[in-house]
Amino acid sequence: MIQINKSVHIMSLSKAVFRPAFGLFLLPISLLLAATPALSADSAIETLKKALSKHLPGTEISQVSESPIPGLYEVIVGAQVVYMDQNARYMLDGNLIDLSSRVNYTEQAKSKIRLTAINALGEENMLIYTPKKVDHTITVVTDIDCPYCRRLHNEMDQYMASNVQVRYIFMPLKGKSDYDTTVSVWCAKDRNKALDLAKGGDKIKAQTCDNPIQRHLELAREIGVAGTPAIILESGEMLPGYVPAAKLVQEITNTQAKAAVN
Repeated sequence: MIQINKSVHIMSLSKAVFRPAFGLFLLPISLLLAATPALSADSAIETLKKALSKHLPGTEISQVSESPIPGLYEVIVGAQVVYMDQNARYMLDGNLIDLSSRVNYTEQAKSKIRLTAINALGEENMLIYTPKKVDHTITVVTDIDCPYCRRLHNEMDQYMASNVQVRYIFMPLKGKSDYDTTVSVWCAKDRNKALDLAKGGDKIKAQTCDNPIQRHLELAREIGVAGTPAIILESGEMLPGYVPAAKLVQEITNTQAKAAVN
């Protein structure tokens, strides 16, 4: 646990600092919560918000809410999820996991952040492959030139046959040429056909137009994409890297079945 210095901006804090050894983790938390005067949840959240505005002026806090641990609050800043006491004196950065239920509360919060950001972009600003019937939708952050992105794209027929809609957000990672090719795909009369050609290694007609590619890049970074492909499921869960279509479709089907039972 770290006492926050008033001059330190929360987004610049190194994640490595907030990873104490597991054996040392439980005692400090118990001491922290025992030393915190009990307030109602609403009062504690308001106290925390006021303390944050004092300790970290200018920082935009997206949301403050209760965590499953009494006295510890979930604080969302942009796409970052951290945990604080009501006085914003101590901050924990890391996954909050219920070992009994195996629920990862931090990942649940991040999933909501991803979905909110993707929904804000809007489907009109994505390149979409849509089957005749849509049972599920995945959103894929892709780069035209990356080998595993091409491998995923080569399985598009399997996704269409399985009634899975694929929405593409672009993250060109190989400089200006890659970026320009991506813009040319977007500006093509038939975007899907142009992308099929580009993914196959063919050159396409260079052209420009108003396009959302820079917004795609910013969104990918905002939701924590470090490399392509990255697959975001309907739940907001992100799968980094390539997953074979058959395996992913089966996983989606299993998840749906479990949800129906529950």
